[in-house]
Amino acid sequence: MTRCYFNEAPKGVQAASGRRCVRLLLLWRRRARGPARVEGMAMVAELDLERALVIGVASSALFDLEESDAVFREQGEERYREYQRDHLDDVLEPGVAFPFIRRLLDLNDLSDRERLVEVVILSRNDPETGMRVMRSVERHGLDITRAIFMQGRAPYRFMKPLHMSLFLSANEADVREAISLGFAAGHVVGRAAADDVDMDLRIAFDFDGVLADDSAERVFQSGGLEEYQENESALADVPLDRGPMADFLEKINRIQGLEDSKSVDDPQGYRRRVRVAVVTARSAPAHERAINSIHQWGLRVNDAFFLGGLPKGPMLEVLQPHIFFDDQRRHVEGASLSTPSVHIPFGEVNRNDLP
Repeated sequence: MTRCYFNEAPKGVQAASGRRCVRLLLLWRRRARGPARVEGMAMVAELDLERALVIGVASSALFDLEESDAVFREQGEERYREYQRDHLDDVLEPGVAFPFIRRLLDLNDLSDRERLVEVVILSRNDPETGMRVMRSVERHGLDITRAIFMQGRAPYRFMKPLHMSLFLSANEADVREAISLGFAAGHVVGRAAADDVDMDLRIAFDFDGVLADDSAERVFQSGGLEEYQENESALADVPLDRGPMADFLEKINRIQGLEDSKSVDDPQGYRRRVRVAVVTARSAPAHERAINSIHQWGLRVNDAFFLGGLPKGPMLEVLQPHIFFDDQRRHVEGASLSTPSVHIPFGEVNRNDLP
């Protein structure tokens, strides 16, 4: 049995074993003064920002801030600051992105040599009001130790030096501005879904305007369905340019590659945790260009749903992804009734589609 040893950790960490040991020890060793070790397991996990999947998440996406935001809107900043001080030790409830972020962080146990996933809090709070966020992070057992707090200012500008593949926020204005500057960003929509205790991670993407650019979508918007189908048939072997979420998928695929190796080493005992699906309004014959594009980008998905304009919500309700990315607001609003959803306000279809 793998056992944890930590000089100053709480008894719950000292007594933990297995995956819980690793998860808690990774969190505590960063904050420790004394040395930490795990019997029979190397614990040095280096963070290489260029290789790791780095995500920025606003506190509004990670936690349910409805109550505190109402205080800010209705009573002003000073009362908001007092409210956060008074509730400093009240743990914030999970928000829309919480299950997704928790499962991403859990993937770090796939390697003891390098950190695969790094999540950084990017917040408009000042450092003082941000203390409640960080205490809630710790109380929920999330391995997040890095944060940027910028009072009243958008922190997404720091995505580039941190090599972030995605920024999630409930502030749509911040997300739109980040997208306009070439960053991958998404606006979380709806309420938090019930989170189970397993470690699986299911991710669903729309294709056009999300994994791919929106050039094919522009043909559809200007020429209609017939011209679109003709265009996609003629260019079936010509890959579309990569869209805003392709880099994120590339980093996810890298983690899936580690799972492939573990499955080869232990075909009976290892169960893959990450599964990726494309859920798109495309149908035959336009499906071929989507499949060929993903292949020629050097990427992969496990599942594809070519729905030909059918509603995505009922399919997603069965698929049960922990997060779904789409560039069209109407699809996101429908999906968010049952699925944690993210609007990617990219491309021509979003240019005039303001809330």
